[in-house]
Amino acid sequence: MAKSQINRVALIGAGPRGTSVLERLLANWAAGATSRANRTDTGQRTLHIHVVDPFPPASGHVWQPEQSRLYLMNTQAFYPTLIPEDPKLAQPLAGGSFDQWRAARRRDGQGLNDAEKAELATLESHDFPSRALYGRYLRQTLAELLQRMPDGVEVTFHETTAVAARPVPASPGIAGGQAFDVELADGTTLTVGSVVLALGHVESRLNPEQRSFQRAADEHGLLYFPPAPPADVDWQRVPDNEPVLVRGMGLNFFDVMGQLTEGRGGKFVEAGVPGAGVLEYRPSGREPRIIAASRRGTPYRAKAGLAGYYPSSITMRYLTEAAVDRFRAAGIQPGFDHDLWPLLHRDALWAYYSTLARSQPAAIRDAAQFLADLEDALQPHAHTTANWESDVAALVDKHVLASRRLNVRGLAAPLAGRTFASRRELDLAITAYLDDDARRSALGEADPVKMAIGALHTGRAILKSVVADGGITDESWVAELRGWFESFVEGLASGAPALRSEQLAALARAGVVGFVGPDPKFSVDRSAKVFRAVSPWVHDGPAEAPTLIEAMSPANRVGINISPLLEQLMADGLVRTKIMMSAEGTPVQTTGLDVEPHPYRPVASNGSVTRGMYVLGLQLSATQWGTAIAAEARPATGKAYASGQRTLRDADEIARSILAS
Repeated sequence: MAKSQINRVALIGAGPRGTSVLERLLANWAAGATSRANRTDTGQRTLHIHVVDPFPPASGHVWQPEQSRLYLMNTQAFYPTLIPEDPKLAQPLAGGSFDQWRAARRRDGQGLNDAEKAELATLESHDFPSRALYGRYLRQTLAELLQRMPDGVEVTFHETTAVAARPVPASPGIAGGQAFDVELADGTTLTVGSVVLALGHVESRLNPEQRSFQRAADEHGLLYFPPAPPADVDWQRVPDNEPVLVRGMGLNFFDVMGQLTEGRGGKFVEAGVPGAGVLEYRPSGREPRIIAASRRGTPYRAKAGLAGYYPSSITMRYLTEAAVDRFRAAGIQPGFDHDLWPLLHRDALWAYYSTLARSQPAAIRDAAQFLADLEDALQPHAHTTANWESDVAALVDKHVLASRRLNVRGLAAPLAGRTFASRRELDLAITAYLDDDARRSALGEADPVKMAIGALHTGRAILKSVVADGGITDESWVAELRGWFESFVEGLASGAPALRSEQLAALARAGVVGFVGPDPKFSVDRSAKVFRAVSPWVHDGPAEAPTLIEAMSPANRVGINISPLLEQLMADGLVRTKIMMSAEGTPVQTTGLDVEPHPYRPVASNGSVTRGMYVLGLQLSATQWGTAIAAEARPATGKAYASGQRTLRDADEIARSILAS
């Protein structure tokens, strides 16, 4: 008689990625019930899933429902989902997209507290939810899944940390040809046949400059806040009414800004004076004086007000999935600068000038003829030389008012080429920029700048598939995609809601926020006991404060992580950092693990593949691009890109591989 077998799995990380694997394990197990029942060559098979995370399952570290409601998601309610909507995958047992959950809970309020009900009462599909509310969706969706767990499955949650995973001989009765002892911080050891690393954000070592600032703070009574998830920080430690330097003006900056203003009792109200911006800030008197700095000198551009994730008026003409398929069919591994960026650049130019012709026809001489000539000039094979950009520039110079011409690369550097006599002059310039950017966001698909950015954003979805499918060279990845394009497009297309720009402009007018300027240099004056920041483009004295906040998350680099589990796996040679070769032939350590694709198994230090172990999420950052963003619910507009639900398909591949063992 055949013996019973138990398929034991350890999911290390119970945030959205780990929960996606759990959901796919349950769905595929249920889908395979009939085939298991018809098998006569084996005994009874059962599935035991161990979920390991010190934080509550589903919401994990980042999406805890108990955090401040001032922390907003960076996507609108219609976008994210935990549950796949691909008919090719096993049917989900329960749950749906966040927007479906939003509509249902808005009607019945089931399982929600008063704050969550109040948020849902005014939250529409196009609004930006709080991270806390998304965390509630994740937890309720997991609870619903567990209520519908199929027969033969057991799930055990361990609210602790995994500190090691070591290969051991496979025990009788465990499915698969290998096993691991997973050691937990509470002393428990789990013997399993498969391990899934869905670690999410892990703490990292500080870089040398950050360590020096930490030492200076400890020695001289200063306050230094190193990179950290904003919800982990005790913002009450920042003193009232004192200057504070904030380095970084990406998404985390707005989290810091909110906690030090609204979080201290301040209020934003509609401005009552024409020309004074959209909002006015009424301080509580407890605010510190925030002095913000970043390499660009300005925050990310705000998101446009759109009905969908991608502009409906933008149709990619040049960087298309078909164009990418042609590279693949010809056996060409494209370079970003040489092959892909010229196509995306064309799409951005067409999006801008076609929108300009539609919304501001007076800015173009003979708009119909201009668009016809522009379409000809943008054809990739219309030129015998590579000088298409010069041809387009000449055409633009002939037809378009000088003040309405587009410099695509210049969109991300609004202060480039400018100097300022004082920080006060700089503050006024940045406030005007914020007003203009928020105004453009309000125009949505009628604004040419936002539509050029919309084309770049749409193209990014296509590029994600190119990268994930091994479509560009190592040299291009290192020097081009990650070297310049990633920060460029993030500064344009990954910004906060326009509300944040309106709020920041109001804070600048109220004197609560000021700015340092582009290319800031930071230092410590130990005799004066202050941190200092100075911009070479602002002819004023340095900005000084006894407090410095790093407005960024810890570096997502596996080589400098301080995760006991990753350190053990690397020390034992079960995983390794991905190394790529630069154009000069120099090896470059990338941010993520080296993996064998589909499903993503880690490559060991000797080049073999560590069987029975899988990777999903941020630690795939050397293989995939944009690993942090949630999976996209299937859009009603029909605009779907292969990258939208890739993480869910990856989770499904991992689940099916585990169940096949």
